[in-house]
Parts: sequence; structure tokens; C-alpha cells
Amino acid sequence: MSTAKLSGAQIVIEQLVRHGATTVFGYPGGSVLPIYDALYQNADRIKHIITAHEQGAAHAADGYARVSGKVGVVIATSGPGATNLVTGIANAYLDSVPLVAITGNAPVPLLGRDAFQEVDIVGITQPIVKHNFVVRDISDLESTFAEAFAIADSGRKGPVLVDIPKNIQEAMCEYGGKIADAPAPREIVEVTDNAIDAAITAIMNAKRPFIYAGGGVIAAEACTLLQTFAELISAPVGFSLMGLTALPHSHPLALGMCGMHGKYAATVAKSECDVMIALGVRFSDRATGNIEIYKQNKTIVHVDIDMAELAKNVAPNIEICGDVKSVLQRMIPQLSAVRNQDWVDRIAELKSKCGELNQVGEFTPQRVIETVGDKLGGDAVIATDVGQHQMWTMQYYPFKAPRTFLTSGGLGTMGYGMGAAIGGCVANGRKRTILFTGDGSFGMNLNELVTAVSQNLPLVIIIVNNGVLGMVRQWQKRFYEQRYSQTTLNRKTDFVALAEAFGAKGFRAENIVELNSILKHLPSEGPVVIDCHVCMDEEVLPMIPPGKAVDDMITTKFDMEVAN
Repeated sequence: MSTAKLSGAQIVIEQLVRHGATTVFGYPGGSVLPIYDALYQNADRIKHIITAHEQGAAHAADGYARVSGKVGVVIATSGPGATNLVTGIANAYLDSVPLVAITGNAPVPLLGRDAFQEVDIVGITQPIVKHNFVVRDISDLESTFAEAFAIADSGRKGPVLVDIPKNIQEAMCEYGGKIADAPAPREIVEVTDNAIDAAITAIMNAKRPFIYAGGGVIAAEACTLLQTFAELISAPVGFSLMGLTALPHSHPLALGMCGMHGKYAATVAKSECDVMIALGVRFSDRATGNIEIYKQNKTIVHVDIDMAELAKNVAPNIEICGDVKSVLQRMIPQLSAVRNQDWVDRIAELKSKCGELNQVGEFTPQRVIETVGDKLGGDAVIATDVGQHQMWTMQYYPFKAPRTFLTSGGLGTMGYGMGAAIGGCVANGRKRTILFTGDGSFGMNLNELVTAVSQNLPLVIIIVNNGVLGMVRQWQKRFYEQRYSQTTLNRKTDFVALAEAFGAKGFRAENIVELNSILKHLPSEGPVVIDCHVCMDEEVLPMIPPGKAVDDMITTKFDMEVAN
């Protein structure tokens, strides 16, 4: 194969193209000028979307990766550009999202000398990436990108950072145009027959089997197998926040999310099962509550691709380190159809108790979300920020397909939603995308509305506006004797006028009739902001207090006067 001399920046472009990156997000600056010049010259091969802030770019790359199943790519300059990526990188790390972050830096001879906008971004991000690199020799650039993409997209997926000093971007090197050999994924472990046999025996002997499905099911493209597995053994399925769309909301075995704010039937069924098959989950504290009570009277089979997750939070009786898809492919042919009628009847009884809980007034967040789902559902990608609206969306939105729910689970990043919605919309072919946000979360990164307008993206932004930091206020009400310290916002922001100022369409809804009318007459292009005014005293229920168990679940309204 013929070779040619290319600059480091040109090699970056060639490697992005060869690893399937057709859209990247970022923000230019001095130390990445060579890369941006190369992007200009290759605009027909890679589309670059500039955001309002590097954090928004990182969240957009994250949302793009979750919807497309590809590795997201974000580019930032050195110093503040690089540090502005940190929250987005940490978010991707905790939610196992494949991401390659490219940063520029001072020339190699100036590293460590406090050059203008120099920062040790490799040191800063060390705890929140699968791996990071600083390229000090242009001859290493091609192999570095091969390894970066392999690491990001193998095993337990996650972010990788590649820091490229400016002189490396400008240097010239022979480039052969082939992908350098990537190292074998280090996380893959051979699943033993003994582990599979033990799991099958436990499942076939179960009287009350329960499947706890996490983001690892979606990452492994194992949703169809999950459905086959659940139907074969008549096991109800509860989800982690990351695994929520692994089965359609309408599937009779899908009970919804488990945990602190999980659906009643899912959380109770998980506590009553005698065999729990946990697939691609990490047993976070919000999912388990009191661990000793959580583990009682059940056999736990834990399947996860990351060996470090096995027995980290909950010690399983049977642990299988492997890809969820490959494990299910091995297990399903060896299982027989099972139907335990008593357990089926008990699940039906639990589902019948999942009615409306604690609604204050008529124009409730729950009704807002259900109405939007009914009118706009279809194949829309749904993004959320973090807080009460996030939990209500999880509880009430009728999700139909995997890779349609973008939310910050592990890090709980307020401000995640706008960037993620932009990236998800681009990945979804620029089809209508819905963002549910709160007035507190929206204020974190509302500057990305300018990106949505510039890209003419059909985003529908539903602000569940209760005038407070709702989730923190709920904890203050329940556990701090109603001392509402700094959670009543008292802001005068006119979100309708704000939307119009950004070039979007703005509407306000104060009842269901108004909301229905707005949704019926939505413009077909460009972003729309709908400011929905709801009561500040609405709570997310059910709720298991931190460190408690299912028997401590709160399902009824707090006995207090509704605040003015």
C-alpha cells in the first residue's frame, strides 16, 4: 500500500473516518487549530457540530453514542476547553458510554512549564476514564487512535481521552492509510461451563424467578434475547435506570425500574423473588438500599462483563463474568419452559396496586409526561436532566424501544439533558426528540438552546416548572423537618420569552387543555420550549428512604399543608 506524508492533524481526521466517526462535537481554540483546519478541509467526510460550551459538546457526544451504538467523539482545546469536558467525561464513565475525547495541549517542549492554557488533563481525568494518552511522538498517533477506539468500545464501554500537543498536530509523518492493529480487549473473560450450569440449575429450580436488567443488556445488543429468556421462564423483569428500555413498556413482563424511586411492582417483586438473575447491572446504593435485607432469602446470579463489578456491592451466589448476549445465547437453549402460576398471580396482584400515587392538583407532572407520550411517543428519543422530572419520566413515559432513553444515571448530572438531546437527535436522523427537564436543571445548560436552533433540530423541550429544586426539596421535606434551605428558586425567568430570544418557539401551559392544544399544533421544524407550571409540593413516590428496605417504602402523601 502506498504511503503519503500527512500532518498529525490530517492523521487524526483519517483515523476518525476509518473508525466510523461521521459526526463529531466540539469547540475550537488555539491548541487545536491544526485539527480544525483539517476538519474544514474534510467537511465532506466528517460533520462537526459546534456547541455553546464544551460540557454541552461532551454530553452531545454521549447522547449520540447511546442512540447510535457507535463511539461518540468530542474535541476541545487545551486549558479551560479541556477542563470543561470533565463533567461530560465523568458522566460517560459512570454510565459506561463509549466516548473518545480529543484535546489539544501546549507543544511538547513546553509541557510542564505553565505555558498559556496548559493543564495536565491526563492527570485530571485519570480517575474518570478507561484509559488516557498524551501523544509525544507523531509516529505513535495512528496506533494510539486504534487503541483508543478499541478500549472505548470493548468490554465495559467507556470514555478514553487522547491529548495531542499542538506541535504533534503540525508535524509530518508517513501514513499508510491502514488501521493499526488494536490490542485484544482486556476485559473479556472466558465463561466457564460450571458457572453456566450452576445458573441454569438455580433458574430451573426457582419458584419465583426475577430478572434485573441493566445497561449491559442494551450495550450488548441483547434486548431480543432478554425477551426470549424472560418469556421462557415466565420471569418478570425489573430494570436499572440504564436498562429501562431493554423491553417495551407495554410488555406484560416489564415491571419498570427497581429501587429507591422504582415502580411499586418491580421493587416488591424483586424483594420477594427466590432467584434473581442480574444482567449487566452494578447494584448501586439507590437500587439496593439496605444490602443485608436486600440479599435475604434469594439466590443471586450476577452476569456482568466487568469482573470488578462482581461482588463489589452485592456478593452473588453465582457470578458469571461475560458479555450478556453471549451468556444468554449459551443459557437459553439449555432451559425448559417454566410457568409458576402462583408467582404469575402474585405479579398480577402487585401490578394492580401501581395506580396513581400522591398527585397534587390536576395539572401534575405525571399527566404532563403521559400526555406528551400519548401525543408524540412513536419512535422519539427521550432525554432528561436530573431530578424529580427524571424519575417521573422513568415511571410514566411509555418507552417502546432500546436506545431511546438518554439520562444521567451514575453521576446524576443536572444540565445533561440539552446536550444529550442534541446528540441523540442527530444520531436518530434528526427526527423529533423530546427533552423533559426541570426549571433548575434547564438553567444549568440552557445555553445549548442556541446549538439546537443553529442546527434547526426538532427538539421538544418540556420544562416541568415547579419553581423549586424539587428532588432536594423533597428530601428536605421528608428528612430535614421542612427546612427548605436554598431550594425555592424565586426566579423571574420567562422561558417563553427566553426561547424566542434564542430563535426557538416558546409556549406556556398551565393545564392539560392548553398542553394538548400546543402539542397538536407543534411546528415541524426547529426547537420548541413548552413551560409547564406544576405544583411545587408534588413528590416522586414510591420512595425507599436511603439505607432502608422495601418494608420502609413511602407510598402516601406527606401530611402537611400545601405551600403557597
